[in-house]
Amino acid sequence: MNRREFSLQLAGVAGMAALSGLGLPGAALASPAAPVDGTDYTRLKTPINLPRTGKVEVIEFFWYGCPHCFAFEPTIEPWIAKLPADVHFRRVPVQFDALKEIHQQVYYTWEALGLVEQMHTKTFNRFHLQHKPINKEDDMLAFAQENGLDVPKVKQAWESFSVRTKLAQAKQLSDDYGVDGVPMLGIHGRYTTSPSMGGMKECLATVDTLVAQLRKTA
Repeated sequence: MNRREFSLQLAGVAGMAALSGLGLPGAALASPAAPVDGTDYTRLKTPINLPRTGKVEVIEFFWYGCPHCFAFEPTIEPWIAKLPADVHFRRVPVQFDALKEIHQQVYYTWEALGLVEQMHTKTFNRFHLQHKPINKEDDMLAFAQENGLDVPKVKQAWESFSVRTKLAQAKQLSDDYGVDGVPMLGIHGRYTTSPSMGGMKECLATVDTLVAQLRKTA
């Protein structure tokens, strides 16, 4: 699960917002407009070499079982929809342990079948609203059947070499970015940030600022 003190961070932010609304001195402690390294984002000690494509890459590291990732969805989805053409966004599920690797496999199965747009939110809802996590292949196939999908095709994708390859690639990328909690956003092999560093909207505003700085070198 999220290894950061996410709830405490958000409680602090909520408290500051309340002070601000009351016109109390706490409002003076709000984060500055320009994001600060170590406060609003973290600079990678070892940058990741990326090919020059003319686009800035932004990655959302997530886990279907994470309540904070689920809570982040209504905020990040509209932001994704408005991203400019020179920003390449993708999701990478994490695998901190064996169970999370199964959850990771769910996402890459949807991706292999071209069903992420159709099934991503439904998968989150199954975990957090229906309280029916997908912890084994049988759970996945039952979920596919519930949604009228071609179950043999889902099984084939689930067991495929391409999905296994993506699991390994995702683990390497998570290691390269130093992912220690989710949700976390990686920005073009240079930075990471997270809602735990100040809030959901603030996190995305930080990404926007960093993307603007990176456009010259993308």
